[in-house]
Amino acid sequence: MNKSPTILATRDATDSHLRRVEEVDLEFSNGERRTYQRLKSGGHGAVFIVALRDEHTVLLVREYGVGLERYELGVPKGRLDRDETVEQGADRELKEEVGFGARKLTVLGALSLSPSYMTHMAHVVLAEDLYPERLQGDEPEELDVVPWRLDDLHGLIARDDVTEGRSIAALFMAREYLAGRYRPA
Repeated sequence: MNKSPTILATRDATDSHLRRVEEVDLEFSNGERRTYQRLKSGGHGAVFIVALRDEHTVLLVREYGVGLERYELGVPKGRLDRDETVEQGADRELKEEVGFGARKLTVLGALSLSPSYMTHMAHVVLAEDLYPERLQGDEPEELDVVPWRLDDLHGLIARDDVTEGRSIAALFMAREYLAGRYRPA
């Protein structure tokens, strides 16, 4: 596993794609009016990929999260590029982060981070029938790929380095889909 990077400096970002705020004037059915603020998405959405190595095993990645200043274990993920479908983005990110492509991609649904003040949505994609193929990604270092059994999700969420809620939700969605207990709308 890689050693954590050294933080050289921090400062407020005055112009960032992460900090686009808009005000929304609302009137509720009871006549109450409020002005809310929300963060606007700066991109085209994102994908969270549940990559099945075999029918029992998913491939996770260990990646540095600057927000928590530590390495986190979760599903491969990334932003969609302009004019890229959800499936194309998932396949590209899988090749960049894990070194595999997928012959079968199934969109399981979408997850929000905080619907009270963010417009950003992330699509959950199940990737099956994997084959080796690597694309150059934008990560500053190679990611550790960690196989994990789907029947041990309770053990995964008990770990200190697994806290990204959308990764956890994506894994549970995939497990329930594969067991026939969930079908995408």
